[in-house]
Amino acid sequence: MSFAIRVNDEDFDAVPRPGQCLRTYLRDRGWFGVKKGCDAGDCGACTVQVDGRPVHSCIYPAVRAEGRSVTTVEGLAKEGGELHPMQQKFLDAQGFQCGFCTAGFLMTTSALNEEQLTDLPRSLKGNLCRCTGYRAIEDAVRGVKHTEAPCAGKAVGRSLGAPAGPQVVTGTARYTFDIEVAGLLHMKLLRSPHPHARIVSIDTSAALRVPGVVAVFTHHDAPDKLYSSARHEHPTEDPDDTRVLDDVVRFVGQRVAAVVAESEGAAEEGCRRIVVEYEELPYVIDPELAMLPGAPVIHPKGPESRIFRAENNVCGEVHGEMGSVEQGFAEADVVYEETFRTQRVQHASLETHGCVVYFEENEETGEERIVVRSSTQVPFLTRRALCDLYDLPMEQVRVVAGRVGGGFGGKQEMLTEDIAVLAAMKLHRPVKLEFTRPEQFYGATTRHPFKVTVKLGARSDGTLTALQYRVVSNTGAYGNHGPAVMFHSVGESMGVYRAPHKKVNAYSVYTNGVPAGAFRGYGLGQVTFAVESAMDELARRLDIDPLVLREKNIIGPGEHMEGPLGEEEDLHIASYGLDQCLNVVRTALANDTSAELAPEGWLVGQGFAMAAIACGPPGGHFADATVQLLEDGTYDIAVGTAEFGNGTTTVHKQITAGSLGTTVDRIAIRQSDTDVVKHDTGAFGSAGTVVAGKAVMKAANTLAEQILSFTAEYARTPRSLLRLTADSVECDGRLVSLKEIFEAARGQGVELKADGHFGGSPRSIAFNSQWFRIAVDPDSGEIRILRSVHGADAGKVMNPLQCRGQVEGGVAQALGATLFEQVLLDDRGEVTTAAFRRYRLPAYADVPRTEVHFSETSDAIGPLGAKSMSESPFNPVPPAFANALRDATGIRFTEAPFLRDKVWLALHEHRTGARAA
Repeated sequence: MSFAIRVNDEDFDAVPRPGQCLRTYLRDRGWFGVKKGCDAGDCGACTVQVDGRPVHSCIYPAVRAEGRSVTTVEGLAKEGGELHPMQQKFLDAQGFQCGFCTAGFLMTTSALNEEQLTDLPRSLKGNLCRCTGYRAIEDAVRGVKHTEAPCAGKAVGRSLGAPAGPQVVTGTARYTFDIEVAGLLHMKLLRSPHPHARIVSIDTSAALRVPGVVAVFTHHDAPDKLYSSARHEHPTEDPDDTRVLDDVVRFVGQRVAAVVAESEGAAEEGCRRIVVEYEELPYVIDPELAMLPGAPVIHPKGPESRIFRAENNVCGEVHGEMGSVEQGFAEADVVYEETFRTQRVQHASLETHGCVVYFEENEETGEERIVVRSSTQVPFLTRRALCDLYDLPMEQVRVVAGRVGGGFGGKQEMLTEDIAVLAAMKLHRPVKLEFTRPEQFYGATTRHPFKVTVKLGARSDGTLTALQYRVVSNTGAYGNHGPAVMFHSVGESMGVYRAPHKKVNAYSVYTNGVPAGAFRGYGLGQVTFAVESAMDELARRLDIDPLVLREKNIIGPGEHMEGPLGEEEDLHIASYGLDQCLNVVRTALANDTSAELAPEGWLVGQGFAMAAIACGPPGGHFADATVQLLEDGTYDIAVGTAEFGNGTTTVHKQITAGSLGTTVDRIAIRQSDTDVVKHDTGAFGSAGTVVAGKAVMKAANTLAEQILSFTAEYARTPRSLLRLTADSVECDGRLVSLKEIFEAARGQGVELKADGHFGGSPRSIAFNSQWFRIAVDPDSGEIRILRSVHGADAGKVMNPLQCRGQVEGGVAQALGATLFEQVLLDDRGEVTTAAFRRYRLPAYADVPRTEVHFSETSDAIGPLGAKSMSESPFNPVPPAFANALRDATGIRFTEAPFLRDKVWLALHEHRTGARAA
């Protein structure tokens, strides 16, 4: 059979495999700009142009491209490397964050005609982005430029573009699987069909007879060690309840066996041919039922696993009281109590979990070592876990993250590396494990579903007298992050309000469902939804403006966040912008005319909420960094933090440029590689800027002093007369180039190189507010957002463009969770929404342009006055929307998401009930 295809003006004649899609055909030929996001035509990450027309290559058969011309993002630029106009627009507007979806958007938008450009909601319906909130993408398409040019010594506070921008828009940025490894084997996982069962026997003989299958691994091959898939600086924060492969399965989708083969197809067929005999066990899906006497015990393990009450399926719990809530409620003129529920949400990062494990020679020792290239937020913690699990010395394992295609906390786990390393060590061959999109839903983790009962008491003047929570968090079949999320959820959400009497009872509970894990906001969002909704209702009962009620009861500058679990000694309000965040709401209300946009007959309402979050996790979050002068007079940063659209790469270069008086284009950066620096806890807990950034700042400041001190002696000029410039040191009016200084230092055996370290403590508090005006169609339940306004206290904003993008992306993701996103389980705990077309993500047409206003503050703890702003924008969005919905409809919705049919049904019942009354 002959075959001819032209790809990016290059001819190929390799015949596609039977059934092969165009995406894998192109990637097999090295066109890695074509991404895998869903394999179902739902997300658009794989978009290419066939004869100038955009198509989803994951569902386009490769044989259909016979005789056609295919263009990928790599072929979009003109000869000589000049960018396509659309690539330049995306670069100028920074129309991306993690960038994993960008190639798909470029291939779609570059093919649009003038008419299609006027209707972007329709034209972009086939492309999804999880990071940006779409405003930056729209601005890119419209030709709006946001990025500023570098300026020596004035980097911080400027909207500088991401250093990897040119690689992102040309498709040359390398994500986890964008590499070629010789002799690569492919792993596929057999997963449990039962919510709870004991494996009686496994017959792998038929699987091993499949051509191409190399090995099958079961619990008999796995180490008999318990650990947690969660990654924290202190492993004791999480219960040890997991094995690489277990002889007991505890949820539908748990891995049972691993098949390794020469191709993915052979590995999949091998999985189908494994015969497993199960002894089914009783199971429980509801966390309240799971705590009752007589419920099936999911983890009958001893105290060494650090499970609080295994016999009651309580993974973790906290109880505490400050003052006497009984007295506080007795003193109150108004008491409000309600129970609120939040659902499972998938992180839905477009790059799925996965890793490639191979071998290389250790340059220092000359010995062979294991390399794990992983889509992870925590390369250093993953290395430590792998070494503990397989009794390996640290120097024998290297973990590196390429550019990571989204995380949102979901990649603060070890979900693929452990089993891929097992196979690679056994076979001494490189092994790849890449989750499919369905596996992301039933084999990765979700946001914790919460049930929160809030009780508030207040005097008639609005003064809070008592605040009480009962929290039940469903951690699923395993306790990764369970206790920590539960503990964090009741911290800042309660501490931000003054009340003399406070009480908390909180439980993290095992059930036989897909495990939950770290997710943006880390529990605070779930409880903030409850308490901010309750505060709104309390204001109505007191007949007090909800804004005034909050202003009367919030903590002020310099105060400590008091709670029934005691103060966190290292947590301080080191800068205070909450008042400015609330003023953003007041200004929006005063100047708003958006109600005029509502269709006639629709119900209109407005509402707001606020939130506080610690800048970094408790208990220490460590970062090391090194900055050095290079031979050519430029600089190099080495830092462990991973880049997944969080923007830490840009900020670290801006901090360094400011300290060294240079421009960001004269600074290289190496990151997210355990070979780079001593240790980095990881890119989570909003720590990229405030922890790793501070380590980088310390290193850069020390290096600046080293260079100036050396130059003073070398140039025989008083230190006070020296100043660093972009590529030189100004010495009392004359310039000495950094190249000359490097050579002089090398000649004297001096290395101009400095280290920086920060332990993540003390910590500060960031604040946010969100306000909506919405319109609701009473005849259909449809909701339209008329206006969205967000106030953010990020301290000194290091990069306004980038920080605004983090806020917009957080608001968009939160709106998805508010309006329609939910991972649904059937009565056996099996996920029934394991595809994007059954799990609705916000598309371009769903997300409003949010007005973002930054407070003018400077933090006393963060680097150069900065605070975190990656997680916190999510948290006030659901309650603000719920409060606007209450204002519009008169109905308090207590369970997310606010689906259109639920809204219509509630309105119908409200109207008919009112008529009956």
